[in-house]
Amino acid sequence: MSKNLTSRAEDYSKWYNELVVKADLAENSAVRGCMVIKPYGYAIWEKMQAELDRMFKETGHENAYFPLFVPKSLFEAEEKNAEGFAKECAVVTHYRLQNDPDNPGKLRVDPEAKLEEELVVRPTSEAIIWNTYKGWIQSYRDLPILINQWANVVRWEMRTRLFLRTAEFLWQEGHTAHATKAEALVEAEQMNDVYAEFAQNFMAIPVIQGVKTESERFAGALDTYCIEALMQDGKALQAGTSHFLGQNFAKAFDVKFTNNEGKQDYVWATSWGVSTRLMGALIMTHSDDKGLVLPPNLAPSQVVIVPIFKTDEQFELISDKAQAIIEELKALGVSCKFDKRTTHRPGAKFAQHELQGVPLRIAIGPKDLENNTVELARRDTLTKEVVQIDGIASTIKDLLTVIQDALYAKALNYRDEHITKVDDFETFKKVLETKTGFISAHWDGTPETEQKIKELTKATIRCIPMNNVKEEGVCVFSGKPSQERVLFAKAY
Repeated sequence: MSKNLTSRAEDYSKWYNELVVKADLAENSAVRGCMVIKPYGYAIWEKMQAELDRMFKETGHENAYFPLFVPKSLFEAEEKNAEGFAKECAVVTHYRLQNDPDNPGKLRVDPEAKLEEELVVRPTSEAIIWNTYKGWIQSYRDLPILINQWANVVRWEMRTRLFLRTAEFLWQEGHTAHATKAEALVEAEQMNDVYAEFAQNFMAIPVIQGVKTESERFAGALDTYCIEALMQDGKALQAGTSHFLGQNFAKAFDVKFTNNEGKQDYVWATSWGVSTRLMGALIMTHSDDKGLVLPPNLAPSQVVIVPIFKTDEQFELISDKAQAIIEELKALGVSCKFDKRTTHRPGAKFAQHELQGVPLRIAIGPKDLENNTVELARRDTLTKEVVQIDGIASTIKDLLTVIQDALYAKALNYRDEHITKVDDFETFKKVLETKTGFISAHWDGTPETEQKIKELTKATIRCIPMNNVKEEGVCVFSGKPSQERVLFAKAY
């Protein structure tokens, strides 16, 4: 497995693309803009999925599944949502192929098999879900409905990049229905908090929680809450969003309920989601020029043991010792892999596990058996030490916590060093091009100014931070009065 990566300093985008492929995470498929997630990449996604699923269920949500296809008339029902996604929609018009009489051995669409109504391949599921909820909700006793689904969606992106932006991607989408506005708002904020907790405690990524501006909101939402992260190249990445939909979808699909006073009212809604884009965030936050760096809480294997031997007898003795260590680690909840492949030399194994970001590597040779020691190598710091086998499981358990915390601290330090307060537009542009990162600046609150700044600099307002401190000032671009700073950045 080749590991010669372009350095991040030389070409960050090329480094990222090479790393995704060489670390065996994903590759481009035969379908333009779509990816194949390979077993190692999918194992990381499964770890993410498992933790998020647990957190969703702890907050009272249940999983369900809804159709991939949405009748065009349903998709059009909520006007803003339909307009927002229209340009990214794939549409099914026919349901059958036939032999092409003009080209033997080829197929063509059967002109007689045209659908009565065209079907949109879901870019998001609000339409089909709210049409379903109409049959589920009659009374306040039917509320709240707290549903999540794990699914794939299609958004026909023209410029794609593995994990970060693909025509088809995996995600989860929560869709909830509530009796009151207050309850729906609590739900939307709660799920944004869940995303922030997951990013920080499992991904070791510090995030800023905030609210999107009107022009950056989800199509059809009254408010969009978000978590924003900063990558090593100084660009921001939207890592998750949670939307307060108000009664827009309930009105579009006529979803009413009888409240506890016997009166009819429209249901209040939220939706929220994260996707395989989190894989991109994980890679770009922690990895280095030698390859992937994984936080222990999401690593498919937290520890790998590599035997170093010349004879079958040595291998058997080392295998016995390795198995004993694995059992001890397993008892402490630590996942461990014994790399006993005979097709690769130890050096090649070291290189592969370094490239794939395994947090800790143990090497055991004949002399280690004699001394009752092993060589323990950390992926995050690339340091090695010789440690006693006695008590090694608890040593490793503690060290994994140290690594998890260290990765978060390093990312937090970088993020905080790259939040710059700016009060004039010339400095704004200079910081954006040289230092990069988040720019904390005053904005006059108008979409016109927001758009103009975007056109001139390619920077967008990433969010209005939650619990923002009110501060009198003037807009960095227009000079008009402003009451608070917002965060700008170039973004993925």
